[in-house]
Amino acid sequence: MQKNSKNNELRGIYDNVMLPNYSPANFIPKEARGSRIWDQDNKEYIDFGGGIAVNSLGHSHPDLIKALSEQSKKFWHLSNYLSNEPAINLAKKLTDLTFAENVFLSNSGTEANEAAIKIARKFHSSKNNQRNEIVSFQNSFHGRSLLNISLGSSEMHRSGFEPLMPGIKHGEFNNVSNLGSLITKKTAAVIVEPVQGEAGVYTASKEFLKELREECTKQGALLIIDEVQSGIGRMGSLYGYMQYDIKPDIVTSAKGLGGGIPIGATLTTKVIGECMQPGTHGSTFGGNPMSCAVANEVVSIVSEKDFLNDVLEKEQLFLDLLSEFKTKGIFSEVRSAGLWIGCDLIDKTANEVLDQAYDAGLIMVSAGSSCLRLAPALNITNEEIEQGINLLKEVLL
Repeated sequence: MQKNSKNNELRGIYDNVMLPNYSPANFIPKEARGSRIWDQDNKEYIDFGGGIAVNSLGHSHPDLIKALSEQSKKFWHLSNYLSNEPAINLAKKLTDLTFAENVFLSNSGTEANEAAIKIARKFHSSKNNQRNEIVSFQNSFHGRSLLNISLGSSEMHRSGFEPLMPGIKHGEFNNVSNLGSLITKKTAAVIVEPVQGEAGVYTASKEFLKELREECTKQGALLIIDEVQSGIGRMGSLYGYMQYDIKPDIVTSAKGLGGGIPIGATLTTKVIGECMQPGTHGSTFGGNPMSCAVANEVVSIVSEKDFLNDVLEKEQLFLDLLSEFKTKGIFSEVRSAGLWIGCDLIDKTANEVLDQAYDAGLIMVSAGSSCLRLAPALNITNEEIEQGINLLKEVLL
């Protein structure tokens, strides 16, 4: 890094003023376009991290800039005493494209999941049905609120924040054999990810989600599919549940939905949604017109069949290029679900590789201590994929 580096100057300020709960890279981005980022010293990076599956259309996409700019000249915020056209249009689009009939808009995946659990418990309560247990799964990740770390099972995320939320049971992901005893007449809802991304990109089997749907229906429990990371084209379909031939009761969405603008959505049916009468739930910034204007454009682009087919083609290109790392004993396994890829390292830690990759000009993220995770923009070019893999070769081969 340069001696009089602007990166160093800003990082020094960061260390003084920010809560130390993150451990960010030693450079500070200045500008970004598509899948390329430039830091304060004008060094270029290829972005395979995608803001952890958030920048679904890359950085500074012209259509998203146009949508944001046009709405910014009309109004920024109204509150939920008034509705707004971008929010209405987004909810209509999401219901047209999915199983859902009702949508609640919020600011993040954590909020979307909080709303989902509240809706599930309120639904049963409104029918005088004393169900309040929630079933989740080991190694899942649903957010960082007290409820959501209770739904997850990571000791690192939980330690020091006890007591956790009561009424939550954890099953084994992809284990069909114990679903009968796990889901009972006390179960309000089951929440599951189609792909456990934070655990290392582990995909739910079709048998598992099919049996989960059947058991929920049998016991009268609601099935919540957490699509905060897997949704909005990440798996090569608009939402991951669409690959499983099941109908969920509630789906949560965020991350890629806003293409980089904070937004969350909880999708459900009218029968379930009617329990949420005025005063039962809310969000000051939920349904923000600027966020919704951008999300409308994201969904319009990503839902196109040709676009989704391209995602699957790019997934295959990644897998072809990454196969050499497995052959040469660098990765023990490579798993993928669309443009969501987990690479298990054999001899190095993920943090060690991330730091070396930054030096080479490549941005990735991790899942645990030994898994590299790739979640690039869905419209990353083949040239950028190949360039990024060549940078990874410089680091690992």
